[in-house]
Amino acid sequence: MVNPAAAARRALPSVDRLLGSAAVAALIAAHGRSRVTEILRRALDTERERLAQPDAAWNEELFLQSCSSVLQEGAAPSLKPVFNLTGTVLHTNLGRAVMPKSAAEAVMAAMTRPVNLEFELDTGGRGERDSHVERWLKQLTGGEKAVAVNNNAAAVYLALNTLALKREVLVSRGELIEIGGAFRIPDIMARAGVKLVEVGTTNRTHLKDFAEAITPRTAAIMKVHTSNYVVQGFTATVPEADLAKLAHEHDLPFIVDLGSGTLIDLEQYGLPHEPTPRETLAHGADVVTFSGDKLLGGPQAGLLVGRRDLMARIAKNPMKRALRLDKLTLTALDAVLRLYLHPERLHEELPALRLLTRKADDIAAQAARVLPQVTAALGEAWRVEITACKSQIGSGALPVDALPSSGLAMSPSGKKGNVGKLATAFRALPVPVIGHIKDGAFVLDLRCLDHEDEFVAQLGQLKVKGF
Repeated sequence: MVNPAAAARRALPSVDRLLGSAAVAALIAAHGRSRVTEILRRALDTERERLAQPDAAWNEELFLQSCSSVLQEGAAPSLKPVFNLTGTVLHTNLGRAVMPKSAAEAVMAAMTRPVNLEFELDTGGRGERDSHVERWLKQLTGGEKAVAVNNNAAAVYLALNTLALKREVLVSRGELIEIGGAFRIPDIMARAGVKLVEVGTTNRTHLKDFAEAITPRTAAIMKVHTSNYVVQGFTATVPEADLAKLAHEHDLPFIVDLGSGTLIDLEQYGLPHEPTPRETLAHGADVVTFSGDKLLGGPQAGLLVGRRDLMARIAKNPMKRALRLDKLTLTALDAVLRLYLHPERLHEELPALRLLTRKADDIAAQAARVLPQVTAALGEAWRVEITACKSQIGSGALPVDALPSSGLAMSPSGKKGNVGKLATAFRALPVPVIGHIKDGAFVLDLRCLDHEDEFVAQLGQLKVKGF
């Protein structure tokens, strides 16, 4: 008696026969012969196991469709554009600042053609890569010299490792911050090879605390801007100018870590004040470090500006090479910094600033426009309402300040409806939509909703049935 399962397994085609078929030829053209061969062999092994089950049958068309899906999913990029409707403008997990079009165009040119990264066109000799952004940083901050590395933690590390290796650095106890990903100032200082000396108390530190902590082993005084939290109540901090004076009286460099430092006065745009590198240098700081991808609105970078002699030493640190920027980041940073030369157009051309300064009325009008489409896509099982939101600036910048915004709140209209699964369905769209869950509703804050037409066009692909 013939075993049906065994007969079905014997009917399976060989890998060679499949590779010679027209359907697989198209897969080979798209994905390469070796990858297609690997997937076919793996899928045939699975088919042999499946055909051992009763009533299982071989279907070559479905088999090849499945292989095609596996190949497409495997070749899809992991990094993809998303809609950031979380209510956090500079969202660390979503790439922080969106680049302006001018930066994207400049990077494309630098990717596809050789550039004078470290080549002096005038002399024909070797150049310094930081020079492409140093001229703008000096002009925009008042620093005598500038250095660029791959993030602000690297900038702090490089400054400390250069200026205070195997010696002590004084920092107020209330400024020993932890930034995203559990990176802490004390840890960075330890890796930089310096000894942290905590000064004062968590909530109150005075000038005399610093003065009394200075010893022959002291190499620098450092102030860390607490950009990602605020200590309120019975507090006291030492003004930068006073710390600078004390440091210089003892021939010590005064280092200031601004973290998410901005190059402009944000108050002119109706935003809370955030200290700028220019202000900090004017207060007497010798070295100032700050990020390029936060309030500055550029690519991920750590920027150092300050006194020429100290910056020259920092630039010569052997670790500078390990932490330096590549040509694409330098190109994007150069394009963003040049936008600051035209401050009257900055809020229109710099996406981060445009989103931060977007008017509440404009966001409310957008919410009213997209409300019907979202309602239609979800159906009667869900209630969609316009809701008032409070957007965050994000990335550790101005943590207690919120921006008035509008969004859409989606909640079940009856007993059925899983808000968590709804959030998953929005993330499964071709361009994933990222929101947040609050008070039993899935909320989309529309402050950062660019490409509105694209957002609306894909709503028909939402899979919301069954939950």
